[in-house]
Amino acid sequence: MTAPSVNTADLYDELGEDIQSIAIQFQSLGARTHFSGPARTVRCFEDNALLKSVVSGPGEGAVLVVDGGGSLSRALMGDMIAEIAVSNGWSGVIINGAIRDREAISSLPLGVKALGSNPRKSTKTGAGETDVELTLAGVIIKPGAMVYCDPDGVLVER
Repeated sequence: MTAPSVNTADLYDELGEDIQSIAIQFQSLGARTHFSGPARTVRCFEDNALLKSVVSGPGEGAVLVVDGGGSLSRALMGDMIAEIAVSNGWSGVIINGAIRDREAISSLPLGVKALGSNPRKSTKTGAGETDVELTLAGVIIKPGAMVYCDPDGVLVER
């Protein structure tokens, strides 16, 4: 099921300081430019085993928020993991880090925001944490908080 499109500028005008805006200038890389849903979270650094494990489960319209520490040295998601996310019903993925296979990902019906791309694969040791509170650019993202994304940016429910 696809959530209705939400224009983040209009939502911010409506809610003001009752909603948080992440000031990171993510690139919009998936075919879905507008996506929203409850947050699921992963914290990992240059290792995508946990990210793959989470998107391999039912997404039920959720948005996976990944704090990759802002690293652009290794990609945390490529086309195969993005295809898994699509097949499992995820609304989108936000990665504070890099992806790879950006041309293939750009054609998938998935919202994807990331800092950029790098063809270098991640490590796969499973290091990291899932379903934890994250802080990106001073914005707190709690598991289950609503996340709204469009080309203007990312808003997170307080």
